[in-house]
Amino acid sequence: MVSEPSIRDILRHLPPFATDLPDFDTDAAPADPLELFGSWLAEAVRVGVAQPHAMVLSTAGMDATPTARTLLLKDVTAEGLWFASVGDSPKGREIAANPSVALTFYWREQGRQVRVTGEANIGPRAVAELDFLARHPTARANVIAGRQSEPMPEEADVQRAVGAARELVAQHPETVPDDWNAYLVRPETVEFWQASRERDQVRLRYSRTAESWATAVLWP
Repeated sequence: MVSEPSIRDILRHLPPFATDLPDFDTDAAPADPLELFGSWLAEAVRVGVAQPHAMVLSTAGMDATPTARTLLLKDVTAEGLWFASVGDSPKGREIAANPSVALTFYWREQGRQVRVTGEANIGPRAVAELDFLARHPTARANVIAGRQSEPMPEEADVQRAVGAARELVAQHPETVPDDWNAYLVRPETVEFWQASRERDQVRLRYSRTAESWATAVLWP
C-alpha cells in the first residue's frame, strides 16, 4: 500500500515562483526607502498583483506577546506609511502601550517582500475623519455598531445595533467615531527582498540615521 505523502513532503515539492521575476539593481536604488517603496508599489499595481496594499501589521503589548493581522495600507507620505483602525481594538491598545510595530508586504507575483519597522503614532484627527468618511456607509455603520474582536452577541442584538448605526449614518453622514484613528508608521528600517531564479535572493536594508539613511546589501 502506498502511503500518503506527509505535509513535509508536500511542502518540499511545491514549485518555485512560476513567472518571470523583475530585476533588482541595488546600486541604482534611491537614497530614500520610501521612494523605492512607492516605485515597487506602483509596479505591483501596474502588473496586477492581488491586493498590493495588503500588509501584515505586527504589534506587541506590555507583556511582549506578539500578534499579527492583515490590514490595508491607506497612504504613503514623506513622513511614513499610514493605516486606520479603532483605538479600542486589540491592536490599538497594544500600540498605545508599545508603539513599536512591524509591517510586512508580500507580492508573490513578483517575488518581492518589503519589511518595515518603526513606531506607530496617532496622526491628525482630520486625516482619520477623511479616511472614515471615504468608507462605504455600510462599512461605517459596522464600525460604529461593532466592538472589534469581542464575542458576538445574539443575532437579534447584532441586527438592532447595526440597524441603529445605519440610521445614524443616514441621518448624520458626517459622524466619525471618537476612537477612529489614522496611524502613521515612521520607519526606522526598511528592507527590500527580491527573489531570483538565477541566484540567491537580493536583500537591501535601509536604516535611519540622524540625518538620512544608511544602506546595506544583506546575505540571503
